[in-house]
Amino acid sequence: MSSAKPHPPASAARRRTVIDALRRGAVPDSGLDLLATGLDRFAPALDGELDSVASGGAVFKAVRGEYGSGKTFFTRWLGERAKRLGFAVAEIQVSETETPLHKLETVYRRLTERLATASFPPSALRPIVDAWFYALEEDALAGGASDDELAREVEALLTTRLAEVSRHAPSFATALRGYRAALIEGDEATAAAVLAWLGGQPHVAAAARRSAGVRGDLDHFGALGFLQGLLTVLRDSGHRGLFVVLDEVETLQRVRSDARDKALNALRQLIDEVHSGRFPGLYLVITGTPAFYDGQQGVQRLAPLAQRLATDFTTDPRFDNPRAVQLRLPGFTQESLVDLGVTIRDLYAAGASAPERTVAVVDDAYVAELARAVGGALGGKVGVAPRLFLKKLVGDVLDRVDQFDDFDPRQHYRLTVNSNELTDVERNSAATHTADDIELDV
Repeated sequence: MSSAKPHPPASAARRRTVIDALRRGAVPDSGLDLLATGLDRFAPALDGELDSVASGGAVFKAVRGEYGSGKTFFTRWLGERAKRLGFAVAEIQVSETETPLHKLETVYRRLTERLATASFPPSALRPIVDAWFYALEEDALAGGASDDELAREVEALLTTRLAEVSRHAPSFATALRGYRAALIEGDEATAAAVLAWLGGQPHVAAAARRSAGVRGDLDHFGALGFLQGLLTVLRDSGHRGLFVVLDEVETLQRVRSDARDKALNALRQLIDEVHSGRFPGLYLVITGTPAFYDGQQGVQRLAPLAQRLATDFTTDPRFDNPRAVQLRLPGFTQESLVDLGVTIRDLYAAGASAPERTVAVVDDAYVAELARAVGGALGGKVGVAPRLFLKKLVGDVLDRVDQFDDFDPRQHYRLTVNSNELTDVERNSAATHTADDIELDV
């Protein structure tokens, strides 16, 4: 079993990307390997699953954890490992209004909008499709096709490669033909419109659809066929698979009961399709809270779905099986929060104007004091604290130490938490405090 390639050293650009995101109170989009404390125990099993998917298998994974346990961090970390192995990746936020899970055509559209590779940021759909046609041309030429025969041979290869897809979604191949024809004719506007339709975008101009020989908009069932087609195009254009995250699936608990039931059934359908072998090269991850997996407003509402996701979590978390369909993130303790803070401090210091002074002033003991203070401001709930703790550590403390030679956080800084900078969950945790502003001496 191979593992992900070792990540490059922390360049100034990678450090800056991570630090800038933490300063905003956000999870970085990249560079997560620099912060991945405590995830090593998952890596061998997950790398093995990625290898299996790269060899034509498919995996469905459910990640569970309370707010603040690092679900988004974890999936982006795993997505980076997948990207280094040659996967395309897409992270999709499930929401009732923007991306309802029971409308798979919308999920597919968000997937193509968020599609990224190691070489191309979102949306990478067009460069992937262009690379696929280039690969078909290369294969046709390698097979002995002359320049005059090239177009015909590419068409033959397209038909052959998409034969299985065309049984379920013939319009996928039709749209690709229309895209290529528009490019050959130099009609960029039509080519772009046809590619948008292929990506599931609604309201594409009727003239463009007519020229490509397709009609209407993508529907729920067509989306599964288009996903199958996208996986074929990815594989043939040199990508080893597709890593997709459906984040914050627990939002289903707050939608109308009829929409929730449809969404849960769509999730069951997706799991069954993944396990049936319909989507070779797909690694699909969902994230949710324990309440979503265990409560009557979530997975337990649909018995067949609960059965598919059932995982034993009665043992000590140290012995959790990372190969199981559900993976538990234990969340942060005071000790692990401090460890993460020290990691961030060292990462920051590596690019600071005075690295030694930064480490000396913001020493391990101070990092621990700040972690305790932020946890205290949030009602003592350490598991909710990581986002705010890292935001304060970078923006309020490390930035000042770096810019002001005489700044000492023990003397010159008092932790202040304003209600308007908190998320809903953080605000609820801090609700034991009566004032909007919480001031704690650190």
